[in-house]
Amino acid sequence: MAKKKPVPVQKIECAPGEVCCTERPALKDRPLLSFVEAVKVMALFKVLANDTRIRMLHHLVRNGESSVTELGKALGMKPQAVSNQLQRLSDTGMLSFRRDGKNVVYRVVNGCVSPLLDLALCLMEDESQKAAGRPNKL
Repeated sequence: MAKKKPVPVQKIECAPGEVCCTERPALKDRPLLSFVEAVKVMALFKVLANDTRIRMLHHLVRNGESSVTELGKALGMKPQAVSNQLQRLSDTGMLSFRRDGKNVVYRVVNGCVSPLLDLALCLMEDESQKAAGRPNKL
């Protein structure tokens, strides 16, 4: 039986020296997504396809953790509306919460959230440069 070649592992870094996601094969080295996997990715992107939830994630990444009240003030929303949106994000496993007296405090627990937001901003900024007639530097 032939020995399998080791699959190269991709590391995503959040901050210098800090690995965010668990080690996994690089995307190009993975088998084509199955239908079920593709549907799960689509469902995740549907949850993320909401400006309020994106802003909440960005706020939580920037601040470490925030109460529902703090998020409401930062985003100009009522606490019940904030709680509803946070529940959708919590269902994905991206967030965790704890009780602090009467407050519920949320934080991002999935290390892939920060690089995902950063990559989205990168794509957006690169597109803006193209639209402005400035080619990307190689």
